[in-house]
Amino acid sequence: MKNSFNLTRKQQQVLDFLINSQDRFTHAPTLDEICLAMGLKSRGSLHKHIQGLINAGLVEAPNRKQRGVRLTAQSLSQDIETISISSHEAENYATPFIGSIAAGTPIEALTNITYMNIPSEIKTENPCYILQVKGDSMIDVGIFDGDWVIIEESSHARNGEIVVALIENSDATLKYIEQSPHETRLIPANKNMQAMHFHPHQVQIQGVLVGQMRSYK
Repeated sequence: MKNSFNLTRKQQQVLDFLINSQDRFTHAPTLDEICLAMGLKSRGSLHKHIQGLINAGLVEAPNRKQRGVRLTAQSLSQDIETISISSHEAENYATPFIGSIAAGTPIEALTNITYMNIPSEIKTENPCYILQVKGDSMIDVGIFDGDWVIIEESSHARNGEIVVALIENSDATLKYIEQSPHETRLIPANKNMQAMHFHPHQVQIQGVLVGQMRSYK
């Protein structure tokens, strides 16, 4: 008896490529290598398709030791059947939760990826991920310690947006951003805290806040 999986057309294309290209790579291919080989322009979109294959149990979830995309034993079996579904039907796939983010003094962002199911209304159609807030620098806009924030992946933002900012390639923080040619300011929403000032090259935007969740347990 075959096992059936609901995949979008794009997810099916990625799965077919991975299955048919096993002899092409001497190691598990990275997202960048798959994009190049498949002629894809958006690494973010590929990440979303890979996420769907992970949720279906056809691709192994990445970890710190293994960054490449590996097929599971199940996906290599001949006893599987895939069913194409629309992107709208697939919008409830789990969203990656990748650790903690500082709303205060910057702390190291974690990269142990697990997955959480969240309503489609608090994320966008673009690739998103979830971080848990640590600290109180954003309390004046209702973002409290322990809240989960939904971040749309992006390398740019408009002034005045709340972003995930990576500082000096090591520490990540959640702040308002104000950018000029000569300076980037990361601004807290806490009247007792001061803005942080950096040269533009010191700050890399990793996403923009689009949603928020809170537990009252």
